[in-house]
This record gives sequence, C-alpha cells and structure tokens, in this order.
Amino acid sequence: MEKIKLIENSSELGAGTRGASLGVDAMKIASIKANSKYFTNYSIEILPDNNDLLFHDIQYTKAKRIDGVIENYELISKTVKQTFESGKFPIVLSGDHSCAGGTIAGIKAAYPDKRLGVIWIDAHADLHSPYTSPSGNIHGMPLATALNVDNLEHKIKDLSEELDSQWNRLKNMCGISPKLLPEDLVFVGVRDTEDPEDYYINKHNVKNLAVEHVRRNGVREVSEEILKYLKDCDMIYISFDVDSMDCDLVSYGTGTPVPNGLTEQEAGGLINNLLIDKRVNCFEIVEINPCLDNKQNKMAETAFRILESATAIIEKRG
Repeated sequence: MEKIKLIENSSELGAGTRGASLGVDAMKIASIKANSKYFTNYSIEILPDNNDLLFHDIQYTKAKRIDGVIENYELISKTVKQTFESGKFPIVLSGDHSCAGGTIAGIKAAYPDKRLGVIWIDAHADLHSPYTSPSGNIHGMPLATALNVDNLEHKIKDLSEELDSQWNRLKNMCGISPKLLPEDLVFVGVRDTEDPEDYYINKHNVKNLAVEHVRRNGVREVSEEILKYLKDCDMIYISFDVDSMDCDLVSYGTGTPVPNGLTEQEAGGLINNLLIDKRVNCFEIVEINPCLDNKQNKMAETAFRILESATAIIEKRG
C-alpha cells in the first residue's frame, strides 16, 4: 500500500456542465456503501481546485476559464512529478477531463527522455483547440495540449494575441512540447467526434478501437493488441473517462453521456489487463458527475469498483 499515492484533483473548470467536482466525493460515498476502507488505505493528496472561478464572468469564450486551467495544470503536473520522485504510483482522481493534460505534463516532467504512450478510454477524442472548438470548453482539448495541436486546417475561430499566449502556456507546460506523438496514442471507445477531430485522426492514422471491436475480440486480446501497438513506448498512461461506458447500461452520471458504450465488465477488464504491463505508470479516472446521475449514485459506484479492482492489480505487480 505504500507504493500507491492517490491524487484528488476536483477541478471542473474545463467542463460545460456543472457537477464533476463532486465525482471523487461520490466515489468516497460509494466506498462507504461497499464497506470498503479504500480511502483510508492509501495516502491521498487533495489539490486546491480553483472552482470558485465558476462564479466569475468568463473572460475567454473560445477557451473558457483557461487562466484557472493553467493554474491547475501547473499544480497537478508538479504533484505527479513529485509522486514519481518519491517512488510511488500516482492514481489521479479528477473532475473533468481537462485535468488529464496536466497529468501528462507531470509524467513527462518526471521522465523527459522517455517515450510516452497514452491509452485514452473515452467516448470523445478531446482533440479540439480554441481555434476549432464549437463550445470553448477545455475538457475537449487536453490531448491537443499534449500533442501540441492547433489544427489550423479546420480553424473556425481566430484568437486574440493574449488568448493565443495562454493557449501556448498550456501546450508548453513543463517546458516540453509535444509531450506525446500521435503514433503513441490509442483511443478505446471513441464514438462521438467532430470534423476537426476526424481530420486529425485520419491525417495521423490514430488508432481507434471501437466498442464493437472490444466486444467482438474480448478484453484480453484487445489489451494485448494495444500493448503490442505501443511496444516502442517506455511508459504508458491510462486515462479513463467514465463516459466511455454505456449510459443506458450504467447511468447518465457524466457530463456528456453517449449511447452504445462499454459495459462495466469490458471497461474494468480492459484496464486490469493493461495494468499488468509494468510500463503503465499512471492511471486516471475522470468525469463522474453525481448531479446528473439518473440512478442515484450508480456511476460513482461503478467507477469505484473499477478503481478498487485496478488498484489491486497495481499492488500485485510488486
């Protein structure tokens, strides 16, 4: 148990719907209901979230609350880096998915010379930039920050010089850009994309394993396929957005639910099989929103079971 550190990052500044900041607390309630001592078994660092900015007027509509997101990136990247330096495995429990850009920055800050692979289990590609995003919500942009992508070929907006400078701060966080290569990215379950994202995915031939592919081939074979694809990577980060799961089978307790997703067994089984590989050195869960849950707290309960099972795999790795 000394090898794992939980990092609670409840920022929801990047989301378009309120409530993701309550996701970690909802999992804690789920653990109590399950009579689990999970949240007392591990050291946990709770980060300031800056969610008070939600009460303020939005300064940049093309990248909403980017000033607060920059602060969050700086904080989470520093914490993840320090966790590695202390010899522990970071499990990051986050609010909205914008936080993942800061996590990736922290991994690369700790290991700047190592090649990073990213497994993005999500209904969405999160490849937008402020130039392409129709909403301006930064939870749709974290991979663009890691890949250093503007995707100007599909630009629908112009940025002010000030906002462009802010956006570049996100992309260049920790002084490393890009932090990820498109050939080292694997999507699982991505099924709700927009034209600019489709353009980037097709241009760079980003690997995207559909839900049907997982269901047809099984989680063990698919995990082996992913790990083989990432064979040249020195380390691997898994980002698990709960909206990758089927909203009708699980619940609507997430900001942007999409039908026809993974089952709990498929998502959890895939994560567990991937975690057996010791190159996986960071795991993150995002976008649990109990305010939107149509089945009481089912999304958090489901996510907690996946988290507890994944943690057990990490412990067994020795």
